Amino acid sequence: MDTKLKGDIAEHATILYALTQGWGVLTPVGDRLPYDLVLDIKSRLIKIQVKSAWFDQAKQNWVVDNRRTKTNRRAMVRSPYDEKDFDFAILYISKLKVFYIMPSIVFNSYGSEIHLVEDSKRQRKPKSAQFRNAWSLLLQ
Repeated sequence: MDTKLKGDIAEHATILYALTQGWGVLTPVGDRLPYDLVLDIKSRLIKIQVKSAWFDQAKQNWVVDNRRTKTNRRAMVRSPYDEKDFDFAILYISKLKVFYIMPSIVFNSYGSEIHLVEDSKRQRKPKSAQFRNAWSLLLQ
């Protein structure tokens, strides 16, 4: 499965969840904007960037790249998002059907990768744990 398909699955899982909550969903035309969706929650429009997580076998955790990737025929250029590009990032682990909902300021505070630990045997929870299925953040 290629990365584009994984991204499409993550976006559509987010759309399905939003629709089941009775929220409106707007999708931009094309890939030029720094967000993937806009959710209409109680007449409030919220820009969403959706990311699909992959499993890092060596570290035994899920990983999301928190940079923007632009490609053309010759090069792949990665750059950080701006805090105003979107309101929330939704990170999706397809295999587990788990979402992480992060405000853009938190999402952008990570270096270049966000590691999501789903192993319950850890002694302490990672920083990202507070955002696991934290849909209530969108309602505030």
